Parts: sequence; structure tokens; C-alpha cells
Amino acid sequence: MYLDRRQLILGATALAGLTGLASTGHAAVDLASLHAPPAEGEMAMGPENAKVTVVEYASASCPHCANFYKTTFPALKKEYIDSGKIRFIFREYPHNQPALAAFMVARCAPKEKYFPLIDMFFTQQDSWLESPREGLQKIAQLAGFTKESFDACLKNEAVAKGILAVRDKATNEFGVESIPTFFVNGELIKGETTIEEFRKHLDPLL
Repeated sequence: MYLDRRQLILGATALAGLTGLASTGHAAVDLASLHAPPAEGEMAMGPENAKVTVVEYASASCPHCANFYKTTFPALKKEYIDSGKIRFIFREYPHNQPALAAFMVARCAPKEKYFPLIDMFFTQQDSWLESPREGLQKIAQLAGFTKESFDACLKNEAVAKGILAVRDKATNEFGVESIPTFFVNGELIKGETTIEEFRKHLDPLL
């Protein structure tokens, strides 16, 4: 069972199926299905009517995802998201128990605190993964959680199932098998991607 409390207390499991270098796929996926929001709601930045939509699948405990967030995402946000050129959708793809627990906390929080929590998960990844449950509880407290609400969140099977449904759809329908994975208007890009690489994909579409 994914919500086994003993497993949530454990440290991160060995990482598998991750890629360190970006690679581009040739076949685009079905855009209508890819851009359809999950049942629990979409987490996105940028205008809904943007010409280009970037979808990222990532795991909160994935070091490659954290490195992308710290090295590439700031420039991507400044140049393309904040300027209104693209819509950026973040999708949860937990690959172990700590990542699932982290995303559950983010989903249990008020919507305006979702991305600030994601920011802390990635920027403080090395720290909270040393003791995932205690580390996540400290981060959750900064978002207004009490011990009781934190514990209740990690027991919420509906939240867990919603997150896992996002992951399973990505795998089964869109061929996501490593993290991070990106789709630029449906075109698949795997692995850590530099801002220079993103410019090559985004600028011709704008």
C-alpha cells in the first residue's frame, strides 16, 4: 500500500530510470489528452491562451529534476513564463515514497502555496531527504500545517490516488519513462534540458 507509514519514514530508495542528458522525441502525443487537466486540478503558470504549452513531469525527490529547477527553470520562467509567451504545466510523477508524500503535502495545501512548496522540495531536496517524514513536516509547517493536518494529509488515500493517476496516465498514454520529461506543444523532450535547448524548441513556435 502506498500509504504505509513505515515506508514513508524511510529514506529515498535507489533512483531508477532517470536520465541526465536531454534527448528529443520525434512523435508528438495527442495534445487534447496531454493538455486535459487531471481530476484534482491543474498546476500551471502563464496564460491559458499562450501559443506554446510546456508540460513537465517530475519527481520531488529526483536529483535531476532538482538540478533542472535550480539551473534552468529560473531563466525559463523569466524569459517565457513571466513574459506571457508560454504556459507551463507541472505534473507529479513520484518515483518513490518520499516523492509521493511530498506531492501529497503540496496537494493538501491551499492552491496558492503549491508552487512555493514545490520550490522548497527542490531547493532543499538534500536536506529533507535525509529524514523524509521529519523533513517534510518541517516544510509543511512553513505552509501552515499542524502535526494533525500533516498526518491527516499523508493518510488521505484520495489525494494519493489522484497523484498516482497522473503518473500512470503519463506512462501509459504518453510514454513517460524517465524524469524529468517535457512536452513542448506535444513534442517529447527527455532529461535535464538547458535554457539554450529550450530556446531552440520554443522560439520557432512563438
